[in-house]
Amino acid sequence: MKLAMLAPVAWRTPPLHYGPWERVTSLLTEGLVARGIDVTLFATGDSVTAGALDAVLPTGYADDDSVDGRINEALHVGHALQRSGEFDLVHNQLDWLPLALGDIWRAPMVTTVHGFSGPRILPAYRAGASAYVSISDSDRSPDLDYLATIHHGIDFAEFEPGPPAGDALVIFGRIHPDKGTAEAIAIARRTGRPLVICGPIHDADYFAAEVEPALGDQISYRGSVGPDERSRVLGEAAVLLHPIAFAEPFGLSVIEAMACGTPVVAYRRGSMAEVIDEGVTGFAVTTRDAAVAAVPLAAALDRAGVRAQAERRFGVDRMVTEYLAVYDRILQHPPKVGP
Repeated sequence: MKLAMLAPVAWRTPPLHYGPWERVTSLLTEGLVARGIDVTLFATGDSVTAGALDAVLPTGYADDDSVDGRINEALHVGHALQRSGEFDLVHNQLDWLPLALGDIWRAPMVTTVHGFSGPRILPAYRAGASAYVSISDSDRSPDLDYLATIHHGIDFAEFEPGPPAGDALVIFGRIHPDKGTAEAIAIARRTGRPLVICGPIHDADYFAAEVEPALGDQISYRGSVGPDERSRVLGEAAVLLHPIAFAEPFGLSVIEAMACGTPVVAYRRGSMAEVIDEGVTGFAVTTRDAAVAAVPLAAALDRAGVRAQAERRFGVDRMVTEYLAVYDRILQHPPKVGP
């Protein structure tokens, strides 16, 4: 099988810091190549892969304010479309834009829906001659048909259990109201524990109003933490806080924390009830009071057990195997493709 993997191009694949879609795309691509699949990764020119790399953009547009991301994505997708007839299958990781081109792709397509943003995006999904894979059952739209739900997988070799955890809590992800950064600060203050905040600032006004004034001895901000620091920062924490204010489609940082043996206290929104094994890898709660009460319970969980359960459920090999099964189904019953 010759597979075209169409990556997002906000950042390189894999990302140096933030970039969950790019990270998952990289993990899947490298896992497929290791299984002997002929994969061409369409990504930025600075991306790294053991497969073949094809790029029309030198770097990710999120790293360069002088470029228009919409234009860069269109150039990227257009190039992959021109070559699509060379492949048995195209795996779209780029959301709606490739779908808007309808059935003019010259190979069957499967799209991983990394986050369904609402009914207004449905026209593009209906136009696309693609099969769909959701990343959680909670993120499925009733208006779409899906071949499978495939939870993300990670390479557990990248995550080592930390030293004996201290008292500190950590929140890991973009600084934005959706991610509940200010809510994590409030929870940490109620528990009396330090809080380490990690992630890029995606809402500067929110950071200035709700986060920056709280920084001090108890609350610290480390910026966007890359792969070299990620395992240590997560592994040293007593608990990962994930007090999200939206229906999280998956939550990659949640399983990355678990891979380090760090339990999670999250708000029960979106996929959290699917991802967290209650009382084993953490707790999914509905209120701030419940989160405060859950922190010491989570901190007391067996950290080796947290990692072991996460490894059983969220290993990259499992993800690769499930996608290969989806590819086989599509190739056995391919939809009509364009000229």
